[in-house]
Amino acid sequence: MRGKFISLEGGEGSGKTTAIHFIREWLDDQKIPYIMTREPGGTPLAEEIRQLILTPREEAVNDVTELLLVFAARAQHLAEKIQPELNKGVWVISDRFLDSSYVYQGKARGGDLAMLDQLANWVVGDNKPDATLVLDVPVEVGQERVVQRQHQDRLDKESLAFHQKVRDGFLERAKADPKRVKVVDASQSLESVKKQIEEQLAKLNKTWAGDC
Repeated sequence: MRGKFISLEGGEGSGKTTAIHFIREWLDDQKIPYIMTREPGGTPLAEEIRQLILTPREEAVNDVTELLLVFAARAQHLAEKIQPELNKGVWVISDRFLDSSYVYQGKARGGDLAMLDQLANWVVGDNKPDATLVLDVPVEVGQERVVQRQHQDRLDKESLAFHQKVRDGFLERAKADPKRVKVVDASQSLESVKKQIEEQLAKLNKTWAGDC
């Protein structure tokens, strides 16, 4: 019995950390086995690549370089962590996955979508999430949250125009694949956000239980 694979997406300051807390609580209550992971990262090697990607630096990072580093980390993440856990029947909750590449390196940076498709087919194949929850907030709200962070990475410091493209990109992904990608209005109250997330988790659990 394969576990369920859920990815969390959203722009900077969208509230993914809070959403992960809600998901942990729900999975614990349901006594569902799970792991939490993230991208870029998730394994020791992939975490080293994450540092290369996100560390602020004087040298300009070439867009193709960033894209290839992200997919290199993803290949390691899938092979060493995500696939083995899913095969054991464990649910995998990932803070970001493939949709982020299409949004950040594709939509926001104007990357080559044909190249992205090739990389996605090669590295990810059929291993897409069973559900992707997009935490959506207006860019201004997200940036207000970001400036309160003690540490900001290279992506946090991008322009407002860049972050608007990120938001638009995630909403476009949801529109193109509504069965998998679900938008959570994260500008509402915490209780409302929690309810929206729990509704999606309950639907996945119903299909998972039916497979048991």
